[in-house]
Amino acid sequence: MKVMTSDITPEVTALALNVNVPAALQWKDSRRGQEFTLTTINVRMLPDGHLAAKAYGRPTGGGKGTYVSFPVPPRPELTELIVKAADQASARWAAHRGLG
Repeated sequence: MKVMTSDITPEVTALALNVNVPAALQWKDSRRGQEFTLTTINVRMLPDGHLAAKAYGRPTGGGKGTYVSFPVPPRPELTELIVKAADQASARWAAHRGLG
């Protein structure tokens, strides 16, 4: 039995993007006795349309660190960065040109 592609409704389970944090907005946080400089924010769109964000970075002292998420502090400039990134991602997705 063949399934017509027009009969398939995709179930999108995740919409996510990564945002580099400009140097002026980066911050430090500690986990398990190790200090990290947070340089990237992962933003997900939840099923209800709201955004969720987690930050990631590297150990401040150098070396390899574990992949550990940190909360994004409620700073207006970080909120603005996240919202602008989501808006930019939305425009880029809407303008996609299909598979290459």
